Amino acid sequence: MTEEELPLTGEQKQVDLERFVSDEGGIWSLRNVEKVRGWNSIEYGAGLSGKNTPSTGLSMNRAYIPPGGVAKAHIHVGFDVMVYLLKGSVRHEYGPGCRQSVIHSAGDMFYIEPGLPHEVFNCSDCDWVHAVVSRSDASEWQNIVPYDRGSE
Repeated sequence: MTEEELPLTGEQKQVDLERFVSDEGGIWSLRNVEKVRGWNSIEYGAGLSGKNTPSTGLSMNRAYIPPGGVAKAHIHVGFDVMVYLLKGSVRHEYGPGCRQSVIHSAGDMFYIEPGLPHEVFNCSDCDWVHAVVSRSDASEWQNIVPYDRGSE
């Protein structure tokens, strides 16, 4: 997407994700890292990706959507996404024009097909959403494009 990854501290440089992991001799560890960066109205932990491990085809992050938050409509180009919702509930508006809708709640897992337009809404105005997001793309957000809901 055109929106840059931003650190949560208000700085304008990207977060050095390598400082959060340790190489244990082929096993890369990330421990107890909460919100350190943001993108498309979602806050993220450091996560594991090609940015801080040797991964070439997988990334995994802890994601947080603030109360009333919305991740603007977008499309994942050429990669799969699986999500485990730890806390809260989200509504996905998806498909052509984002005219379909589904709600997922804590404990649900879901898969988003590559190329499917979708917009994500936190269903609560009071509580944060917490999720684990895994992608079949080690570059994380570089292969995500914005989607105009009025285009179809």
